[in-house]
Amino acid sequence: MTTVALPGSGPEDALIDEDGSVLTGLLDGRILRVSADGRTISTLADTGGRPLGLEWLPDGKVLVCDANRGLLTLDQDGHVATLLGEIDGRPMRFCNNADVLPDGTIYFTDSSTRFGVDEWMADLLEHSATGSLYRLTPDGELTRLTTNRPFPNGVALSGDRNTLFYAETASYGLFKLDLTTPGAEPELVTMIPGLPDNIARGSDGLIWVAVGSPRNTLLDFLLPKPPVLRKVVWALPESLKPKAADIIEIQAYDDDGNLVHDLRGKHPDFRMPTGVRERDGQVWLSSIGTTHLATFPTPPR
Repeated sequence: MTTVALPGSGPEDALIDEDGSVLTGLLDGRILRVSADGRTISTLADTGGRPLGLEWLPDGKVLVCDANRGLLTLDQDGHVATLLGEIDGRPMRFCNNADVLPDGTIYFTDSSTRFGVDEWMADLLEHSATGSLYRLTPDGELTRLTTNRPFPNGVALSGDRNTLFYAETASYGLFKLDLTTPGAEPELVTMIPGLPDNIARGSDGLIWVAVGSPRNTLLDFLLPKPPVLRKVVWALPESLKPKAADIIEIQAYDDDGNLVHDLRGKHPDFRMPTGVRERDGQVWLSSIGTTHLATFPTPPR
């Protein structure tokens, strides 16, 4: 695995372009383009918020899930526009990740209505389950597909686009939702051995899952406890709160939920993977906990 140093911190997601270059959003609001060889880095735009998930739209624009500003679009001239900033009159507090159909229909997560991106650990500790999964059609119709979920995060469509897979960070679960049945309830596909973050379908047809950290014993202990106890833990000094481990873990599943890859390792410049992308034989990783991207060849099946 090789790493690419960035001029800023917290590259949360990675989006690969046709030429192999990678787009990523930083803590300070900038969206960067990194050349395939990692030697050239340019700034495409500044959202003025906190860009998280990135996706291509059919018209060539980039869809930006900005935790603070909602769904944004970024065009080739660097112009940023708001696509959806509020839901039911409430500004989105944690617009997180998305996937897009060829007709421009967007599926996306709003992970929490209680906590913003700077307090993501508070939501995991409190386990308030205020997150939702939405569909936004090109004509602007917004549908809430499921709600009161414990930190819904990464989103990826199945190969036939009839099923939507999504990760729930706080429940350690990879779920699926039948898009052909109105009112369908989420079904658990598999338990993830840690905190799943962004997920994405690769060019190899697999659903790649970034595991931000292995399971945390304190979190496991707190989940069934009364909310007041979980709030007490959140109020502890920073040194005593749960921390993400330095293990790098990435998984990949097929549409039937079978585990195809389970990759683990360590690197001095990279930890806490929050985004993973596979395209044309190369995997790129991103992380809110570093100032680097990481990359390695797609492993054989």
